[in-house]
Amino acid sequence: MTTTTEMKPAFSFQKRGRWIDHWEPDNSDFWENGGKQTARKNLIFSVFAENLGFSIWVIWGSIVTAMGAAGFDFLAGLGKGNPAAVSNALLLTSTPTLVGAALRVPYTFAIPKFGGRNFTIFSAGMLLFPTLGLVYFVNQPGTPMWVFMLLAALAGVGGGNFSSSMANINFFYPEGKKGAALGINAAGGNMGVAQTQLIVPLIITLGTHIMAKDAAGYRFGITLAVLVWIPFVLIAIVGALRYMDSLSAAKSDGESYRLALRNRHTWVVAFLYIGTFGSFIGFSFAFPTLLKANFPDLAKISWMGTLGNLAFLGAFVGSFSRPLGGWIGDKVGGAKITVYVFLGMAVGIALIMASLSAKNFPLYLLSFLLLFVLTGIGNGSVYRMIPMIFSAEARRRASELGQDPAAAAISAKRQAGAAIGVIGAVGAAGGWVLQQALRLSNIHLGSMAPAFWGYAVAFLVMGGVTWWFYLRSSFATGRTPSLAHANV
Repeated sequence: MTTTTEMKPAFSFQKRGRWIDHWEPDNSDFWENGGKQTARKNLIFSVFAENLGFSIWVIWGSIVTAMGAAGFDFLAGLGKGNPAAVSNALLLTSTPTLVGAALRVPYTFAIPKFGGRNFTIFSAGMLLFPTLGLVYFVNQPGTPMWVFMLLAALAGVGGGNFSSSMANINFFYPEGKKGAALGINAAGGNMGVAQTQLIVPLIITLGTHIMAKDAAGYRFGITLAVLVWIPFVLIAIVGALRYMDSLSAAKSDGESYRLALRNRHTWVVAFLYIGTFGSFIGFSFAFPTLLKANFPDLAKISWMGTLGNLAFLGAFVGSFSRPLGGWIGDKVGGAKITVYVFLGMAVGIALIMASLSAKNFPLYLLSFLLLFVLTGIGNGSVYRMIPMIFSAEARRRASELGQDPAAAAISAKRQAGAAIGVIGAVGAAGGWVLQQALRLSNIHLGSMAPAFWGYAVAFLVMGGVTWWFYLRSSFATGRTPSLAHANV
């Protein structure tokens, strides 16, 4: 009698999208024989779709600076520091932040339920609603602010794309390559902030030159600046439909989500992510308004006005530095990098306050660029910690309960995917809190300085929390045994 050994089907790379039932990236043979190509293909289309999500999410940060000139009275006088206009601008730019934060949890859970390919198609398609809605209502001069508030809220769907994209890519890569892959994926999305803040002011300026430098001309410019994204959204939809894959291994089990939500490290890391990503997205939304309100004379320099007062540079350097945080975290541990990041961010805030006191624009810009670089590095290092933490916790749990290590590894990936949604949502909500603190400080205290100093204190606290949970000596001697040798 002949016995046969059950063999897993051979894996092969395919360009066309499909459901993949057999996926084991931590197997080096599997990874080198089609797995790496498949992961890279999905990463490319994921980055493209996520990039557009961020672009639409932050579009209001640039649009509001031109709406006063377009004839909308609730933003008139923004360039002169009118407190009411500044307050309304920060309210409009913070609304997408809050909605995007709220959507990040269901968007993460949607990946296991619908598959990465299907949900990328859906999430990209949703970007058509806030863009086409804005095109219509910005050409209705009597449109009240509450309508634009609704449209700004609808733009929040772009912020939700981050969590679904990150949760999806998390399943595709082996443990030793997650930091770099998630960093690249996130950086590609974050770059949407910079490109929007560069392209939108340029197109608005072009539109006013084509028409006239009056309210109608500004409305035409805003219309062009929004319509430019539509063809790329359609390309993202078709690209995901034809080429992206969904993994059966990414299917959810309720126990993994419950474990992730009950794990204190989910909430510790979420708190840290408020300081890194919350600062990145909050200041990215607010930076054009802050530049226009604090240095209104820059608008008199034509090329500065055309470039949106250089606001795009902050998100640009912050996006580029994000993969660096993941890469260094892979080498030396994300926690060490994160502590240094928070200390540096506190120094950055002090330099910003010094530049405002001296009315020194070059120092102000350089200080903000330093802050943005550090937020990018911190975003990468914090996200690098997530899969490492849950992998170590799952191994500890498997050892204690006598579970299969392979099954524990799969559970760890699912827990990390669930945690990514929660952490991303809390971090993005931190961006909303940051903007509201600026707005309320400006209204009730007559200055944004108290809010900025509050941020500096918060960054020092976050650095201390990172050290307490992941770096202090008792950590290595067994207070947190599941993580003691995890190189978090």
